Amino acid sequence: MELLTINNVWMMVCTALVFFMHTGFAFLEIGLTREKNTINILFKNIFIITVGLLLYYIIGFNLMYPGDFNGYIGSIITGITPPENGMTADYASGGYTWWTDFLFQGMFAATAATIVSGAVAERMKIGAFMIFTIIYVGFVYPIAGSWQWGGGFLSTFEFGDATGFYDFAGSTLVHSVGGWAALVTVWLLGARIGKFKDGKPQAIPGHSIPLATAGVLILWLGWFGFNGGSVLSADPEVTSLTLVTTCLAAAAGGVVAMITSTLLYKNLDLTMFLNGILGGLVGITAGADQMSPEDAILIGAIAGALIVFAVSLVDKIKLDDPVGAIAVHLICGIWGTLSVGLFGSKAGFDQFVIQLAGVSCYAVFCIISSFVIIYSLKKTIGIRVSEREELEGLDAREHKMDAYPDFRLNEH
Repeated sequence: MELLTINNVWMMVCTALVFFMHTGFAFLEIGLTREKNTINILFKNIFIITVGLLLYYIIGFNLMYPGDFNGYIGSIITGITPPENGMTADYASGGYTWWTDFLFQGMFAATAATIVSGAVAERMKIGAFMIFTIIYVGFVYPIAGSWQWGGGFLSTFEFGDATGFYDFAGSTLVHSVGGWAALVTVWLLGARIGKFKDGKPQAIPGHSIPLATAGVLILWLGWFGFNGGSVLSADPEVTSLTLVTTCLAAAAGGVVAMITSTLLYKNLDLTMFLNGILGGLVGITAGADQMSPEDAILIGAIAGALIVFAVSLVDKIKLDDPVGAIAVHLICGIWGTLSVGLFGSKAGFDQFVIQLAGVSCYAVFCIISSFVIIYSLKKTIGIRVSEREELEGLDAREHKMDAYPDFRLNEH
């Protein structure tokens, strides 16, 4: 009983840290966008966590962890009822209780939609985004999660001598699931007014780089819970290794992104530095418990370099992603997932093929599902605000509020 208490307390601390990550996402997104859209972004982030938790209770948790099922989609059962052993050491090998399990997993569920929030900032209708969030968090994410974490077909997929797609804490199941949706939505939504001039990308500076920096540091802190909690107990050996690999990958990602961007663009770009840290964190998440410190540094370093080139690629194909969500969460999520087959204790050709197959399955499912949702919204209620609304700012037009009224008064 004492061990269960220790394990459960650790898992609750990790749950709180993952919850705190939503503050980091909010700060990062408002910092990298313009002041006139601050309320809109904050509203979306609050909506995601509140509605996401309710949806996960009503349907998501059972859909994602259905027990015995066909391996592809579980039955829809509303609400959750703890099993008889749910509060004892017999549940989850004594790592945590049933209620802690639900709450910890619920925090992950909302993250996928938060990734999309930043990518579509400053021009998507709030109503359309809310409907998308309800469907994506309520149904798409849990179904996708069940394929591996819920004991579905990918968890038993075999190739050669390897068995089971491996994603420790969600490089694919959380970050790429959100990243694919962000890619599709940004494509259907179109770029912000003024982002591209004569086919060339134009910088649209965010209004508070200090807030963006604080957001990244908060996210890094939250990753102690994101990855550390994914050990699913307070096991001292695995937990400490996981936290070490997580931090080293983040540091390497930041440093290499900074160096790479400086060599290419001849300036010390703080936003690239920040996104490099996030890229390293996303990259290590799939195999944080499997890697040596040296492996983690290499994975993070490659993720940091990928960030710089991915941001440039997104601009070249004329997609407008104000916060770099596609580069960070999708590209580095794919890299982190594939790296499980290249580094660490599970490395091998057979495992790499399984990882590639898993990435492909999630890509097809998320692209199709997000396209159907967003395209349907586009053809019915519309997904983009008017030109006038975009120029005036979504805060004034959709919320009739001002994030910084005192400063605006001083301007006059």
